Amino acid sequence: MFSTEGMHHMKRHLKFLAGAAVLLSPIAAHAADLAVKAPPETPSAAVYNWTGLYVGVNGGWGWGQQDPLNLLGNRFDRSSFNINGGMVGGTFGAQIQQGAIVLGFESDIDWADIRGSGVTVPSIAGVPIGATLDVTTKMEAIATARVRAGVGINNWLIYATGGAAFIKETANGTTIAGFPCGTAGVLPGCSESHWRPGLAVGGGAEWGFASNWTAKAEYLYIAAAGTGVSVDHVNVVRAGINYKFGAF
Repeated sequence: MFSTEGMHHMKRHLKFLAGAAVLLSPIAAHAADLAVKAPPETPSAAVYNWTGLYVGVNGGWGWGQQDPLNLLGNRFDRSSFNINGGMVGGTFGAQIQQGAIVLGFESDIDWADIRGSGVTVPSIAGVPIGATLDVTTKMEAIATARVRAGVGINNWLIYATGGAAFIKETANGTTIAGFPCGTAGVLPGCSESHWRPGLAVGGGAEWGFASNWTAKAEYLYIAAAGTGVSVDHVNVVRAGINYKFGAF
């Protein structure tokens, strides 16, 4: 049997153990929470979306060849002048992205000052007509309507493009020897200007530097159709900035 003093000691120990348990229970509960709580997930990076309508501006440089006599009349033998100059204009397009594939349509129209000049002797079937001309030839405007197909690599788009082109061409000549301009049956006119249809093909790269803004660089080869066999063509290198309105 326990003595009265022993019973008092035991009660004091039990009270101490009970108090310690009460004090330690929140710490134990917190430790258990730490053990079962999973670490927070790392948020995944957003993937750039190329789908949407867009408008923009562009500018660049063109060089190639143009036949001014083909503008003045379809009976003259072909000639070829080197041309070069700048261009600037606007762009409108729409595209949709499925996975990594981006398909779309783009049109643009640019004011151009792509010109050349020189002296030429018009001929028909290899026979000179008896006049020497000082001619300035120029592409004044270029418009295209093209499809685009590319691969989107997050905020980079690599694409190929092709479609129709329309070129505003002018030719102005001055007689420096022989029959003057305006001579009926020989050289009825020395100035002409009109639009010509053609084809455009090329490719480029576009960079999405913000959610709604992109910058691009591209190359286009544009060939114009004319009366007979036209040699008119221009190589275009240009850059542009587009604003994208978002998904359809």
